[in-house]
Amino acid sequence: MLRTAYRLTKLAIAHGRPYAHRAAADAACLLARVEPPKRPLSTTRGEVPVGPRVAIFCHFNPHGRLQEHVRRYIVSLGEAGLSVVFVTNSGRLDPDAAAWLRARCSWVIIRPNSGLDFAAWRDGMAVAGLPAAETELLVVANDSVYGPLRPLGPVLARMDFGVADVWGMTDSWQTRFHLQSYFVAFGPLALRHPAFTAFWNGVRDFRSKHAVIRNYEIGLTQTLIDAGLSCEALWPYVDTLAGLHPTEQSEDDATPSHEMHQIAVQRILGAAVRRVPFNPTAELWRPLLTGGFPFLKRELLRTNPAGVPDVAAWLDLARAVCPDSAAAILRDLRDSLRSSAP
Repeated sequence: MLRTAYRLTKLAIAHGRPYAHRAAADAACLLARVEPPKRPLSTTRGEVPVGPRVAIFCHFNPHGRLQEHVRRYIVSLGEAGLSVVFVTNSGRLDPDAAAWLRARCSWVIIRPNSGLDFAAWRDGMAVAGLPAAETELLVVANDSVYGPLRPLGPVLARMDFGVADVWGMTDSWQTRFHLQSYFVAFGPLALRHPAFTAFWNGVRDFRSKHAVIRNYEIGLTQTLIDAGLSCEALWPYVDTLAGLHPTEQSEDDATPSHEMHQIAVQRILGAAVRRVPFNPTAELWRPLLTGGFPFLKRELLRTNPAGVPDVAAWLDLARAVCPDSAAAILRDLRDSLRSSAP
C-alpha cells in the first residue's frame, strides 16, 4: 500500500497540478489507512462546564499564538450560549494563550497538525465525550474566517431543527452539493443517528487538504443526506445568487470601487448562465455580508486565490457593520501579510 501511494505521488509530479490534486488525495487516503491517528499531545479541562450546547473550535497558528480575532470569536461563541471545546493543531500554545483559553473554555486540547480540521473535531468529540446524552446542539467551527461581525445568538436562533437536522452557514455546489465546513451545526436527531457516529469514527489523519475536502467536507453532507437526514444553509447559494442583479451607474457611483463591483457582478452572473459553481464565501462575499452574514473568509482577504475583483471594498463594508471587528481584522492582516496589501 505504501508503494502504491509512492507511485501515485510520482504520477502527480509528472502530470501536473490538476492531476496532482487527485493523485495526492488518493495517496493520502492510502497512507491514512495504515497510519494510526495521531493522539493529542495534551488535554486540559477548562473552567467552563460542558453544557447542552457546545462548539468544537479548531485553531492553527504555526507559533502557537492566539490572535485577537480568534479571541473575539471564542468570546462570541460563549456569548451565544455555547460551551467551547478548543482544539489547536499547532502542536503548542503560548502560556498566555493557554491561560486565557482555560478561563473561557470547557477543554483545551493540543494536538499535532495532522488530519486538519476534521481530525481535530474528531479528537475534540472523543476527549470531551460528545455528543453526551444531554447534548442538544453541537457546532464544529474553525478559524478560517474573520468575525463574527454580528452577534451569533440571532444567527443560531434561525437554525430550526424542525426544518432541517443539520445547518451550515453557506452551501456550495462545487464537485457535489455540501455545507461548507467552517461552521456546521448538528441538531438532536443528527447527533443520535448512527450515520453521524459512523462518519466521525471513520475520520483519518489525511495529509492532503484535497483528500479532506473530498472525503470529509463534501462527504459529511452526502453521508448524512444518504442516511435520510436533511441539510440546509442559512444563506443558500441559490438564494444569494438569485438576489444579485446588476445596477445602473450614476455619476455619484463613478468610482473604482463601484466599477470593480460591477465587474464582479457580471462575472458571477456569467458563471451562473454557464452553470459553473463557485465558492460563495469568495465570489459572493459582498451580498452575503450585506445580507446579514457574520463572517469574511481569511483566505479571501489574505490571498484572494479566486481573483475576486471587488474584494478591496471589504474594509468599508466591515467597518459599517462592526468597527471593532474590522479593526481586529486589519491588525491581523498587518501582522501576517508579506509583499501584499488588503
